Amino acid sequence: MKDLSFVHAPINDLFSFEDLKTDWKQYKLSQDQLNHFEEFGYVAGVKVLEPEHISILREELQHIFDMNESEQGLFYEYYSNESGNPDTTLFHALGAWRVFPGFHDILWNPSILVPAMQLLKGDVRFWHDQLFCKPAKHGGVVAWHQDYSYWTRSKPMQHLTCWMGLDDATLENGCMHYIPGSHKWDLLDMPELGGDMDKILDYLDEKQQADFKPVPIELKQGYATFHHPLLVHGSYENHSERPRRGVVLNYFKDGTFSDTDEPLLPGTPSIKRGNPIEGQFYPKLLSVDQLI
Repeated sequence: MKDLSFVHAPINDLFSFEDLKTDWKQYKLSQDQLNHFEEFGYVAGVKVLEPEHISILREELQHIFDMNESEQGLFYEYYSNESGNPDTTLFHALGAWRVFPGFHDILWNPSILVPAMQLLKGDVRFWHDQLFCKPAKHGGVVAWHQDYSYWTRSKPMQHLTCWMGLDDATLENGCMHYIPGSHKWDLLDMPELGGDMDKILDYLDEKQQADFKPVPIELKQGYATFHHPLLVHGSYENHSERPRRGVVLNYFKDGTFSDTDEPLLPGTPSIKRGNPIEGQFYPKLLSVDQLI
């Protein structure tokens, strides 16, 4: 199986990237959207995928579901079920961009990259992707957490997460929930993603507990939400008749450096502490100069 991490450009014409310099303004977030992100830690309802994109990604995702252990070698992590409850299922995998062209090329989707550049306020590098999939009727939770609690091996904290749905995400099938304003809290202890949904409440002070007011983020398929690395978020079980398949792209601002001598991602070469994070597994996706 060819490792697509060596290819730092779109493979196919799934996303229009060549005309970005002249057309990039159509992808910009409005000032109201930017203000919402600053105040509440997220902006939701951004269209990033067309029906033909969703169809291709769903087909590739099914191949990923069907992989046997010997075919999973290019994934950083692959859990057919990361749920802490044996009666529910949470599929979670990192590294699809290295395996399938659709998941590879989505990194260069301008409708994601331009907002990412605005929110990061600089050149955009890729951190890693994730798949979070909950089957119909018995989909598991993603426990309340802050993304940066899993990324402290990189400094400074200048990261961004984009979550997009390959299905309509609703209350019934386990859509994302946010705690608005929690991006202004300090870094909390790190819970298990597939474990106790409310474990993070043990780490909150009295004021944080009073401000812990979840807001559901229901999205139509093909739409996305962007959130701050400290924003507390999670999602409940899927008891509906429909799956909830989500794709996550994590980014960081160019100039972020390694804060460990250990590998930043499983199976990748280490980047010496203090050195910038770059190279084969962390391509620069968009530079401000490309839009000038």
